[in-house]
Amino acid sequence: MSQLFLTDLEGGSMNSKDSVFHEAVSKLLVEIFEGPPGDEAYVLNPGDPGLLRQLETLSAATASTPSAPAKPPIAAHIDHLHFGLSLVNRWMAGEENPWADADWNASWRITTVTEEQWRALLSKLRQAATSWREISRAKQDWDGLAAAGAISTVAHTAYHLGAIRQILAVANR
Repeated sequence: MSQLFLTDLEGGSMNSKDSVFHEAVSKLLVEIFEGPPGDEAYVLNPGDPGLLRQLETLSAATASTPSAPAKPPIAAHIDHLHFGLSLVNRWMAGEENPWADADWNASWRITTVTEEQWRALLSKLRQAATSWREISRAKQDWDGLAAAGAISTVAHTAYHLGAIRQILAVANR
């Protein structure tokens, strides 16, 4: 059986399995962060705004309000997501192990934000998400570790999107 190869714009090659995986990861990242394009939806409902567009509608006061005492507010979830995506981006850019000295607890310490801080945090998350989508879109060879990392970012972001929506549901009661 011959192996099918697809050529990218820069002349590299990608086998058909990589191409299918590559396309699936790209679709899921767009859907989670920006909402599903058109009627094609796998995780969210068609017409859902996705994480970034929903966050842009929130005030700093809402982002700073926890759903219960001692629970992290939305701003902490966003800082945590930004931190994780930043590590993945560093790893995919060639850093051997950005997790070695990662302080995950520090990514949960934000409790309140001003409007300016909230907009800056959203901007940092959007930039990290865009970088990750671009890196994953350009990646030609997916080994098991990179594939698991890509899938985990989709799952991790979807988890936090759900958690944020639960916080908002409590706030809107």
